Formats: sequence, C-alpha cells, structure tokens
Amino acid sequence: MFELFEHTADLGLRVSATTLEELLTEAARGLLAMLVANPDAVRPVQTKTIVVSAEDHSYLLFDWLTELLYAFETEKLLFANFDLQINNHQLSATCRGERMDATRHQMEHEVKAITYHSLRVEQTASGWQAEVIVDI
Repeated sequence: MFELFEHTADLGLRVSATTLEELLTEAARGLLAMLVANPDAVRPVQTKTIVVSAEDHSYLLFDWLTELLYAFETEKLLFANFDLQINNHQLSATCRGERMDATRHQMEHEVKAITYHSLRVEQTASGWQAEVIVDI
C-alpha cells in the first residue's frame, strides 16, 4: 500500500508493506503514480534490470527510486511491474514497462528529484514503513 501526500512545494510518498521487498515495490508503484495519472495504462512490454546497493535501508530506497526516475528522465521509461529481490544489501530488480506515450499516458507531476528530506525506512511489529519526499 502507498499513499501520496502534499509537502510544502514537494510531494511525499508514505509506504507500508509486510516485507522489505514489498515495501520497495510499492514505493516504485507510488513513484509511477506521481509521474502518471493513469498508471494502469502502462503496459509491461519492455524490460530493464536495475541493481543498487546500500548498507542502510533508507539509502537503498533513495537509490532505487533515483534509478527509476533516471530511467524516466533519460529514456522516458515508465515501469509498472517489478520482480525485486534483496540480498546482502543489494537490490536487484527486473522492471517491466514501456516508453511514455503522450497519447495514452496522462502525465501527472514533473518529479525533479528524490530527496533525503524526511527519508526513512523502518521495520515495525506489523512489517515495514517508509516515507520519502520528492522535489516537483
């Protein structure tokens, strides 16, 4: 589950999940929902593998979302499906999506960057929670 929230001139993403892998997958879906008003219109027709490493879970989230945003900024790739594993502080994900198509994808926000402001990932009694602010 993810939830978007307003934050001054930025936009926030709050995520909760049972496992860390699910948390990072939901965060990716949340980023897609920031970029595209109709995320269900993104078809899984193109595949890209993304690998990032970080000792801290918060930095893993930051690096993961930054890589997804970079793929959008440089290749106009929008990803909707994720097969994600974490092993020894390394996230490896097969991402499926497609290039942005202005005739089918209703662009929502121009996300400029993922920020460190209020960045957190915590394990709780019921699973995992995260919060991240993006610059729009």
